[in-house]
Amino acid sequence: MEGTGTTETAPPTPYDPASVARWVPEHDKRPGRTAFQRDRARVLHSSALRRLAGKTQVVTPGSGGRTGDATPRTRLTHSLECAQVGRELGAALGCDPDLVEAACLSHDLGHPPFGHNGEQVLNDLAHDCGGFEGNAQSLRLLTRLEPKRFITAPADPDDVVSVGLNLTRATLDAAVKYPWPRGAHPTDPHSPKFGVYEDDRPVFDWVRETAPGTRACFEAQVMDWADDVAYSVHDVEDGLHGGHIDPAGLHAEPERRDVFRVAASRYAPAGTDPAELAAALDRLQDQPWWPHGYDGTAVAQARLKDATSQLIGRFCLAAETATRARWGPLPGRSGTGGGPGRLTRYRAELVVPRETRLECAVLKALADRYVMQRAEQARLRADQRIVITELADALTARAPDGLDPQFRALFDRAPDDRARQRVLVDQIASLTDASARSLHARLTGRV
Repeated sequence: MEGTGTTETAPPTPYDPASVARWVPEHDKRPGRTAFQRDRARVLHSSALRRLAGKTQVVTPGSGGRTGDATPRTRLTHSLECAQVGRELGAALGCDPDLVEAACLSHDLGHPPFGHNGEQVLNDLAHDCGGFEGNAQSLRLLTRLEPKRFITAPADPDDVVSVGLNLTRATLDAAVKYPWPRGAHPTDPHSPKFGVYEDDRPVFDWVRETAPGTRACFEAQVMDWADDVAYSVHDVEDGLHGGHIDPAGLHAEPERRDVFRVAASRYAPAGTDPAELAAALDRLQDQPWWPHGYDGTAVAQARLKDATSQLIGRFCLAAETATRARWGPLPGRSGTGGGPGRLTRYRAELVVPRETRLECAVLKALADRYVMQRAEQARLRADQRIVITELADALTARAPDGLDPQFRALFDRAPDDRARQRVLVDQIASLTDASARSLHARLTGRV
């Protein structure tokens, strides 16, 4: 099975026919829509996207905080906000906005219940079948698991095989944050980050057919920065709403050192001098809109929302300006319909100034230090690890009992233990936080 093209009418854009090709060619259902508009609609209407509403971002809903404050973000609201940021930044740089939005909406689809706790347990469970990585799982959902398009199986005319949402090559490429298989990180072979399982290599290789090595396409770089901007800014906003971050404390040296330590160890480039991180925090605190205090009143909420908008604008404008300074307007290319300045696919790379990345790293560190490292969060994570581990053990022992119909059918058709193990991983990864707890209780008898 191999995608060779598409019967859709390619709109006059800088994207060539190969970019708008689908793994399985399709006909237009309604003239006038671009291929990327169809991609965006398919992701937006997917059940995988809706499930993100039941997956916690950072602050667990109902976990405390000031009465009347905004409900904490979920993976779904984060994805929607990431999509808005990415769409506008991408459009400013000449990307197709629907393509970038579809990639941003897709970027967290593979996240399992309980976030990184779930990832760690599933990676252990999938040790013998290729490991687990949320980004690789997102690609698997888009190209295999999300029910939308089916084709006749090459080896059995009476069987059908899912090709997922059957998105275009360019959209799938834009959704691939780490375009390499496990153990093939371009600079760190021990990195746990990768973007494709071996089972999904055929469609991945088709997506990356003309890509230069492990370089992410321009739209994927825009998506990645939009993700960083959205979660760094909004996690701090949620932390302030919940009463977990005290802006006044950030003037005290012990508090600042703690934040810089977290930033240097987890979020800033290796070897970053703490003085650079201090300067980054100082720059933010010197802004007239920076929230130096927060008491939950309507005025304070409005000021905080303004600070959120200012930060997003600051980070996006810095990237847009630096990218334009580096790449400038590109000349139009014959036959593509693209005009000057359209930075797409592999024509350019996103440039984010170092100072901007350090400011973003400081915000991430604030949420990490004051929200994620709280004692009650540590207890919650310990409980989540127990739930997901016991659930994995119970499903391993009892499958196909406990599997949803979709995964039961895949389990019954799996040719070997390795394939059956991957089905169990897919089933658990598809669960929300609440459905994981519910299934755990049903299979183990423990709440």
